[in-house]
Amino acid sequence: MQLFATSAFAPPESLRIRRDRAERILNGLRAAVVFLLTAAALMYAPHLSRALNTANVLVLAPTLLWTVAQYLIWYRRTELPNWLSAVNPVVDVTAVTAIIGGYAVAQSGVLALRSPIFLMYFVVLAGRPVASSVRKAAFISALAFVEYTALLAWLWATNRVPLVINPIDAVVLARITPLDEAAKLILLGVFGIVSTYATSWVEHLVREASKESAERQRVVTRLVQSELDTLKLQLNPHFIFNALNSAMALIATDPAAAERMVSELSDFLRLVLSTSSEQEVPLERELGLLDRYVAIQRVRFQDRLTVSCNIEDGVRAALVPSLLLQPLVENAIRHGISPRAGAGYVQVTARRLGDKLLITILDDGVGVRARRSRVRSRGTGLGLTNTTTRLIHLYGENHEFESGAREEGGYAVRITIPFKLGRLSPARTGVPVDASLAAAIES
Repeated sequence: MQLFATSAFAPPESLRIRRDRAERILNGLRAAVVFLLTAAALMYAPHLSRALNTANVLVLAPTLLWTVAQYLIWYRRTELPNWLSAVNPVVDVTAVTAIIGGYAVAQSGVLALRSPIFLMYFVVLAGRPVASSVRKAAFISALAFVEYTALLAWLWATNRVPLVINPIDAVVLARITPLDEAAKLILLGVFGIVSTYATSWVEHLVREASKESAERQRVVTRLVQSELDTLKLQLNPHFIFNALNSAMALIATDPAAAERMVSELSDFLRLVLSTSSEQEVPLERELGLLDRYVAIQRVRFQDRLTVSCNIEDGVRAALVPSLLLQPLVENAIRHGISPRAGAGYVQVTARRLGDKLLITILDDGVGVRARRSRVRSRGTGLGLTNTTTRLIHLYGENHEFESGAREEGGYAVRITIPFKLGRLSPARTGVPVDASLAAAIES
């Protein structure tokens, strides 16, 4: 069983950003510590020997310059160099070792080993889980252990540290006991292992969170896709039911008209099935479907219905939700024009507004109150409901849907969606959409 995560783990963007931010914070803390040590060294300078002051300058000055240089060179960038998270702790650990060794050379080994500067090893290691990878944390932990071990070996080999076995004698006689230094090494090694394991645990949590987030996103995408498909499937039977009812009503009075309606319905369903797997299609194809649908309605309404399309140049290739126009036009005809005694019209417009596509469907039908009472009495309104739900799933907050009464009378639906270009395809009906609409519908 592996104790630590392998280096094959590629951290996600969020973890890199957090590590970069942590490294900036740690460098700020490093600057504060170095400034405080520098201030303390200046305060004690009159009371220290020249050799100790020299040791302080040789260690603190380069560390301070390196810390300040990072702000001047890299901190204006959006992201710090990746190697900086390894170089900084190496500099810190080496600086701690150097100042302990410098004190031992300048004054005495006992003063050096009893200096609280040893605790800075733990401060450096404590920052590894939030700023480093597992490999870097393991390397820094091993470096701190090796450097301090080498420092002790050098001090004992050069007889700079007088040793005693009894810890009490070590305190009274100002000596060093091997047991104390062995305990320091054990603590340093254990803390290094804990720091490395904590770094591995952080990466493990991030990896699992990334997997779960990606899986949740895939599930949500599948659910949304399934719901969109369900909404589209609801529209087809809804329209077929209405068209077949109209055809049945014409069988007794006008069999030829009923036959034409069924024929047009067949062409319409063929076009719908060709786009059944697509959620967005070019506007041109939607106009082709609308052409077939209006041809079906012309059989029923004859000259009582006028439908016009005003499509701005350059927007025919814009992507729109499939089966967008037909349910809205059907809603206008069924609830606005059909209840009227006289003729009525439906107008479809599409134009570009910057990075948005504006689609408007308006009619001069019976108005809001009559439409609402008709919807309640007949249990309809599926077109508007499904359209709004599909727009929410497809575009979220990046769309607008408005519907309501017109001042001139009738009803209007206004849809704004992102303008995205698709690829135009040849008209399936064999006749240009606008020409077919004009020939089949307009009086």
